[in-house]
Amino acid sequence: MATFSANDIRAGWVISHNGRRYSVTGITKVKPGKGGAFVQCEMRDVDTGSKGNERFRSEDKVEKLMVEDIECQFLYNDGTDSHFMNLSDYEQFTLPNSDLGEQVKFLQPEMKVMANFISGMPVSINLPKTVIATIEETEPALKGQTAAGSGKPAILDNGVRITVPVFVEQGERVVVNTESLEYVERAK
Repeated sequence: MATFSANDIRAGWVISHNGRRYSVTGITKVKPGKGGAFVQCEMRDVDTGSKGNERFRSEDKVEKLMVEDIECQFLYNDGTDSHFMNLSDYEQFTLPNSDLGEQVKFLQPEMKVMANFISGMPVSINLPKTVIATIEETEPALKGQTAAGSGKPAILDNGVRITVPVFVEQGERVVVNTESLEYVERAK
């Protein structure tokens, strides 16, 4: 086990909390106007499957469990489960979409992911740091608007909402950070 700051928690991690093992399915970092910053984690108990939320102060420490990371390929999503193939032995396995949280929206056919295994059982995945997505919906840029603005809302082809610079148009392909859900750049 390794100890990390709560600010370091990422979706896909398996952590130990209150004597239980949890797979982190989603995180939200909050910086309120008053008080200290905190991290809101959506988690699933690895042993019982029960789900819940936990709030960690940014100065809290969490124990990341040592898991076996195995490179796998995403095959398909049947609406309930996501199907993967272990690239070392070609064994296939499934993970419920509900256990993957928001990560399931970024899975693309043939995408390589790192699957976390505990005692030979898959418990979570780690997505690539960035993916390419298409802007499905956004407001057109207004004449005279500068690129120095704060950006505008956009909806990706997978339904995820992000903020993009004003020069990005509907239909463009962009690179998105899968951890922070932030625009990185236009896809080349």
